Amino acid sequence: MTGPWFIETLARNGDVLHRHRVDRLPIRIGRGYDNDYILDDAYAAPRHAMVELGEDGGLVLRDLGTRNGVVHGRTRRTSLPVDGNTVVRLGHTSLRIRAADFPVPAELLDRTMHGWEGALPGLAGTVLVALVALFTMWLADTQAYRPFRYLLALAYGMGAALVWSGLWAFGNRLFGRHARLGRHLFIFGCGIAALMLFRLLSSALGYAWSIEVFTRYGSHVAILLVAGMVYFHLTTVKPEPRRRFAVMCAALAVLGSGLVLISNEQRNGRLADELYMSVLLPPDMRATPDGSVDEFMADVAAMKAELDRERQDGDESGTDGREGAAN
Repeated sequence: MTGPWFIETLARNGDVLHRHRVDRLPIRIGRGYDNDYILDDAYAAPRHAMVELGEDGGLVLRDLGTRNGVVHGRTRRTSLPVDGNTVVRLGHTSLRIRAADFPVPAELLDRTMHGWEGALPGLAGTVLVALVALFTMWLADTQAYRPFRYLLALAYGMGAALVWSGLWAFGNRLFGRHARLGRHLFIFGCGIAALMLFRLLSSALGYAWSIEVFTRYGSHVAILLVAGMVYFHLTTVKPEPRRRFAVMCAALAVLGSGLVLISNEQRNGRLADELYMSVLLPPDMRATPDGSVDEFMADVAAMKAELDRERQDGDESGTDGREGAAN
């Protein structure tokens, strides 16, 4: 271990807040101005600790008889050997000491996509949110046209976008040094647009070909899309570790879908969101051929005959029809 040495002040998540170079040993640390590293911490002594060479040639950190001492982990120590990964707490400040020859990891591949930052992605996300808010209002509006309702829907949409993206930008500023509000707005706008697009496509496909599964279990796809939004927000805040973020978001999606299934079972006695497809579109969009009235009545008659037979079997065996159906 050779000098110069660097004293690093760390945040709670381990990020380096400040790095100070010292060219010689011993290194005196404390709040006083006669130290080699001035510790701006009211809970540190004027002369708090000293770093010097130990008998084995490594660095040793010694407490200079202070009230709060030197804490490693949760243990107060009078002295301890330190290497580049040893984190100690002096007062309320976490420190690490590294020499100039401390090995660092290899360079990471930059996947940040810096071009998708700034005002232009933020404007694109804002426009997407505005279009979705106005289009949703247009679909749900069954009354006479009044601009106030559209302006109110636009205000709600923009407010939700700013609150959601602002919270992620605040976290980005805390843990990633830059807010990147434009990127978070873009992610939110794309996510909301994807949710709206899925709703329209699933409703149209379900109505055209009588595929009720699109609308009866559409909430799970919506949960998956929201989990995808959270993944892209997380990788914007911290590009690594992507695999851990993906696993975490997948787990959240599975948990959310499970909660929806349980809630549906408790409220309605079934797992689906709704019993029948509730979306009605123009008849011209139907792609499957319509059945005739005679075919419908024949199906009803066949169903009635089956129910009568089960009821008769139940009467003969002394059980009710439901037990016969279950058998």
